[in-house]
Amino acid sequence: MTAAPGGKTTELSALSNNEAMITACEKNKIRLERLKYNIEKQGARVTVIEQDARKLDEYFSFDKILLDAPCSGSGTENIYEEKFSKELIAKSVKTQEELLKKAVQILKPNGELTYSTCSILKQENEGIINKILKTGKVEIIKIDPPKRSRPIASNNRRNFMH
Repeated sequence: MTAAPGGKTTELSALSNNEAMITACEKNKIRLERLKYNIEKQGARVTVIEQDARKLDEYFSFDKILLDAPCSGSGTENIYEEKFSKELIAKSVKTQEELLKKAVQILKPNGELTYSTCSILKQENEGIINKILKTGKVEIIKIDPPKRSRPIASNNRRNFMH
């Protein structure tokens, strides 16, 4: 849902060795073209739908959904631009709630839903999640981070991987 520009979409395809049946949904025509370009450039096998994900027909159902929701961008360095406002936050929250509600509708029983934003605001993260949890239709599953066999970085330059 809201898949452009396609970085996460192509990564999911790569992680599955191009074997997963991935559907990417994007409503914005310009962003859709960027999504298609990146999918083609990466050689990913993805079906692209030009559609507002909030309006997807309930005919669709998915085992797993990644909702990287549009947000205020409060977790990025661009928050000091004039566009960042209370109105933007309110609009983002409304869109996030609608998208998450639709995601729950089209998620298959026992499916997995990942919700993410680049916001650091509670109303765009914990607030949204708490609302959907109250419906009783979803539950949070704890995910343990993978254990690394070696350090990510060290002070010995020869051991540092780029």
